[in-house]
Amino acid sequence: MRAFYDDLGEAEWSRLESSPRGRVAYEVHRQFLERFVKPGDHVLEVGAGPGRFTFDLARLGAAIDVTDFSPVQLDLHRRRVGKSPTEAAVLSRELLDVCDTTRYGNDTFDVVLAFGGPLSYAFEHTDDALAGLMRITKPEGYVVASVMSLLGSWRYFLQAAAEDMKAVGEDASDLAFETGDLRHSQTVHVCQMFRAREISDLVAKCGGEMVAMSASNWASLNETAVLEDLEADPDRWARFLKHEIAACAEPGALDGGTHLLFSSRKL
Repeated sequence: MRAFYDDLGEAEWSRLESSPRGRVAYEVHRQFLERFVKPGDHVLEVGAGPGRFTFDLARLGAAIDVTDFSPVQLDLHRRRVGKSPTEAAVLSRELLDVCDTTRYGNDTFDVVLAFGGPLSYAFEHTDDALAGLMRITKPEGYVVASVMSLLGSWRYFLQAAAEDMKAVGEDASDLAFETGDLRHSQTVHVCQMFRAREISDLVAKCGGEMVAMSASNWASLNETAVLEDLEADPDRWARFLKHEIAACAEPGALDGGTHLLFSSRKL
């Protein structure tokens, strides 16, 4: 997947601003993150991309070690963040695979942030990857992450899923749906997708305590024209975002977005 993100380039920055759905998802992520980062926290950002959430971490008063497994994305981060005041909050930039955090000592970071789905590319090594993130987090610190959501993505990309079924056959398509492993499909974005209950089990298995979960979208997954109309009125948009963010955290909505957000405390 390194080549996928190398090729994606600047599109990774625009992903959360080019559509109403993306802008809602960004607000959900941003406000979720604010609950777990306080001034002075030492944060490891895994899969930082071009720096969308680095700006938010700096605004919250964190000191940030920035990492990504794509050299192109890391260079974009250097160019975008490096010319801004946020650069003062960046302690380092390094290439990092989420599956190998052995360079960091135990109990190093107050918060480890892995937005954008790095854990969704670990496949058979997901347990070890999350356990590694827990290991380098201080006791009572947080691992805050997002992964690709199986059910919400299936709903949103239903046409593409139906076309994939025709291409790979129903048996392979069934296997992809049952396991969440898109290596059984023909999509160009190959990743591991999850159900909310699987994330809860994974956190417990890796020595963490689930603190909060959220979908990235609920009502905002579709209906672009409606969202654009709401967004044109700042007051109506603010009210909608308040309700949407609350809805995304409801147990019945956790599987409803394209991503699942979670925060786990290290025990």
